Amino acid sequence: MIDILALLALAAVGTAVVWKGSDWLEESANGLAAAYGLPLVVQGAIVAAVGSSTPELASVLLATLLHGEFELGVGSIVGSAVFNLLVIPGLAVLVGGGIDTTRELVYKESLFYMLAVAALLLTFSLAVIYNPVDSADDLVRGSVSRPLALFPLGLYGLYLFTQYLDAAASDETNDDSIALVPTWLQFGLGLVLIVVGVEALVRAAIGLGDAFGTPSFLWGLTVVAAGSSLPDAFVSLAAARADRPTVTLANVLGSNTFDLLVAVPVGVLVAGSLTINFAYIVPMMGFLVLATITFFAISRTGMYLSRREAWALLVTYGLFVGWVVLESLRIVSVLEL
Repeated sequence: MIDILALLALAAVGTAVVWKGSDWLEESANGLAAAYGLPLVVQGAIVAAVGSSTPELASVLLATLLHGEFELGVGSIVGSAVFNLLVIPGLAVLVGGGIDTTRELVYKESLFYMLAVAALLLTFSLAVIYNPVDSADDLVRGSVSRPLALFPLGLYGLYLFTQYLDAAASDETNDDSIALVPTWLQFGLGLVLIVVGVEALVRAAIGLGDAFGTPSFLWGLTVVAAGSSLPDAFVSLAAARADRPTVTLANVLGSNTFDLLVAVPVGVLVAGSLTINFAYIVPMMGFLVLATITFFAISRTGMYLSRREAWALLVTYGLFVGWVVLESLRIVSVLEL
């Protein structure tokens, strides 16, 4: 009992550190965007999104290199993407009121994010088809090699190029009153605090998983994913409270695009090649596709996210968590744990 209380205290401290780091990150990102004359969509999709996605990248590298569990890292990425799509917009609407979406977000950011989901699933499928791995349990496995990992990374390069074209065509003016060095310093310190805070959250989540006998793969889908997604949530909620809904949604989609196309392939590039279990990957990616379709359909209706639609997103996430709980209790066995 004492160990569990200590882990909960560690999680509370980590949450406070992440909150402060995210506040600094969001403030400095706004300053940098104004200083360089970046459009709001580019600010949310690149500057804030990549910064707040650092914990997800760290979770993949730590799970792969320190613990030898690539699937745990992939689980944290997929679980984080589901959390970002369903929980963050839902909470942003409840905190800041309804959110107006734009055609640029719906038809550019959302569609490119859908392409990212398809690209990662295709990468895993090609690994199973062309690099099969024999296993004693008769489950379908494949090895994701470095050449395969370059495919999603190349797609992210195309994404950055489209954002560059938008920034070049923007009529936003630079704000020369912003001191760049202190602002960049604040941005860097915010990232450091986020990484430190999320590391505390992840350690607490892993410890609680051990205490309650939760399979390691399921930590990635829920506990680690929610912990590493807190920076995205804090940045987006801060933007919603400041009446900048475009940044909120662009940050969600930009973060997910970075996680799928960069964080997962980087783990492969560092390790050389990694084995995936297709029986785990397909249900995960299937729910991610469902969450993506739900988010796209709701954000497209009337180009507005209402409170009723926000609750629909949160209920869908509740169903996701319920499914994982049923898996952990072995009431259902989609993942064949």
